[in-house]
Amino acid sequence: MYYVITTTHAVILGIIVVSIIHPGDPTIKQKMGIEEGATANESAAQKFLDLFRNAFPENIMRATFSQYQTHYVNVTNSNGIQKTELKTGYVDGMNVLGIIVFCIVMGLVISKIGEEAKPLANLFHALDVVITRMVMIIMWLGPIGIPSLIAQKMLEVSDLWQTARVLGLFVFTVILGLGIQAFITLPLIYVIGTRHNPYKFLSGLGQAIMTALGTSSSAASLPVTFRCLNKLGIDPRVTKFVLPVGAMVNMDGTALYEATASIFIAQMNGLDLSAGQIITVSITATLASIGAASIPSAGLVTMLIVLTALGLPANDISLILAVDWFLDRLRTSVNVIGDALGCGFVHHICADHLNADVAEAEKAHAFVEAHGVNFDELEKEIEQENNNHKTIQHV
Repeated sequence: MYYVITTTHAVILGIIVVSIIHPGDPTIKQKMGIEEGATANESAAQKFLDLFRNAFPENIMRATFSQYQTHYVNVTNSNGIQKTELKTGYVDGMNVLGIIVFCIVMGLVISKIGEEAKPLANLFHALDVVITRMVMIIMWLGPIGIPSLIAQKMLEVSDLWQTARVLGLFVFTVILGLGIQAFITLPLIYVIGTRHNPYKFLSGLGQAIMTALGTSSSAASLPVTFRCLNKLGIDPRVTKFVLPVGAMVNMDGTALYEATASIFIAQMNGLDLSAGQIITVSITATLASIGAASIPSAGLVTMLIVLTALGLPANDISLILAVDWFLDRLRTSVNVIGDALGCGFVHHICADHLNADVAEAEKAHAFVEAHGVNFDELEKEIEQENNNHKTIQHV
């Protein structure tokens, strides 16, 4: 429940902040044939229906290159009267949501079947290893490819100063949203749940936050976060369960960033999103953040889900590549803060149960020792017997 509340609030906060500040300026996109102020007039109901239609594709192969979309077109009848009609059909663009749902269902079925489906599971595991290695090879071209993409976008615009101003305003928008989430929303939830001072708790997370800033990875920050929470008195049984789960599914900073960036790209294309499309952003950004890996810049990959759900060009991600390396470090820090505060929240709720388990174990230990069993001597005797057994085998 903590993960659901914080992630949902992060998405809503991102949408509110970017809608109020409105950093996107469509005038700098000279090559996009969309007039400023163009409005996507699909209703909320139609966007929801498109979302569900794409979640369950008719043909998984088609889903790799096209998706289902509803749109309005102007048609002229035989009397010369022009009217707007609703058209549905497939448009170019990968149906990422449908592919993800298909893969989840297939994984569940493979797990349910067990031994008979093991060859297929081994095949997917091998594909995962091979594709990961291919991605690592491609990443070596990153220092050439990313500046090339940035240079291409810079050459597409006529006013570089205006472009820098827009990106600076976008960075400010994201930082403002992340700051509110990290230092107001999450501490408020912690106070409501525990009645303790959250900022005193945050002061003990300095090393974990600095590690997140340096590595841009929640997974790489885990060992330091474990150490910080142990010093804060959080039960290791809580941290060993909550932190790894949180590092995988609790991505408050990523959820806020994806919602903000997708609406920013829509603003750059001159689109005024309807209520249905904003709700679509909320749902897809939440799901995409859960599916994001705890590695640097993973949010850029899952953002494709949000962009395709809105019908926006995926190559517009290159608009924010120039500042993503910096924002990635900040949103990773917010992810780590959310995971750590979640541990404190769970520790407070389960404190009585955890203390009862410790008391029961100590009571059982005292009971056994009271009946003449010394655990230290018993352990030494067992170790001596094992050594004697090894010596006999060696002889």
